[in-house]
Amino acid sequence: MAVTTTQRPLVRAAGLVKEFRRVKRITGRLGALRTFVGRDYDVIRAVDDVSFDIAGGELVGYLGPNGAGKSTTIKMLTGILTPTAGTVSIAGHDPSRERKANALNIGVVFGQRSQLWWDLPLRESFRAVRDLYGVPQREGDRRQGELVELLDMDEFLDAPVRQLSLGQRMRGDLAAAMLHQPRLLYLDEPTVGLDVVAKQRIREFVAHANAERGTTVVLTTHDLEDVEQLCRRIVLIDHGRVLYDGALTELMARYAPYRDLVVTLAEPADVDVRGAEQVARDGLVVTLRFRSDQVRAPEIIAAVTSVHAVVDLSVVEPRLEAVIGRIYTQRGLPENPA
Repeated sequence: MAVTTTQRPLVRAAGLVKEFRRVKRITGRLGALRTFVGRDYDVIRAVDDVSFDIAGGELVGYLGPNGAGKSTTIKMLTGILTPTAGTVSIAGHDPSRERKANALNIGVVFGQRSQLWWDLPLRESFRAVRDLYGVPQREGDRRQGELVELLDMDEFLDAPVRQLSLGQRMRGDLAAAMLHQPRLLYLDEPTVGLDVVAKQRIREFVAHANAERGTTVVLTTHDLEDVEQLCRRIVLIDHGRVLYDGALTELMARYAPYRDLVVTLAEPADVDVRGAEQVARDGLVVTLRFRSDQVRAPEIIAAVTSVHAVVDLSVVEPRLEAVIGRIYTQRGLPENPA
């Protein structure tokens, strides 16, 4: 989704390429008695001509299967890796060349790695982060108090980080990433391994940071419920290339225009109504599928209830997981969206 304003995008990636060399051992013979061992290299292109802009205040899901190039892209955006080709600009800075300036603009949370000090109480870890970024003590204490309240961390604030549960540590990492009030927050699998309650708390905090503070968020995750709840725009990547960049609603409307009507009948029967197809039947429960861009749910419901006695019914929306799975299976956007 292109930025339509004249304001410079907060994140600009243009023609990004990242290649890695992998050593390949070569053996052979020189005559009857001598052998040689040499080295050659395979070139692995992890990211292949990726371009996108992200405006300030957006919350973007950056998605792809394992090995698609997501993490490599994020590492170039954060300055950990230097692109083989192409350019990256974060708030006007080259992240790999202007590391200090870039670090002041970004916060990063990796689900499997912590930026907290393992043996320090969480409170002391926050103090160390505050000092690292040069946040004045009074202002740091104020921000810490807000984050502790938002993430409900007061009861374990004085516990050593090594004693925290995964959900508690993730809340601590989020707070640490936000203490210096970055303009841009990168989240890599922020809810991995968390229970339902902990996941929801993390999602609510991210939504609050984006809506109330205007924090721009780039989210990479395999938990597509995170995406459904948080993201209005998604970028799909596979084999290092962008497959889709646009609104989540547009993707769903185009590639999942159907809805399922699940009906529990008073008596077992097949259901044949105009505008819908019976796709499953299990005893008294019948599932009808219809295209929501061609017929409205109330019309299908009226047609069913005019012929059959109905005990219960519900309309089931398509899941993003099914659509994304189909795109990855076909290694591209389906030619026939229906």
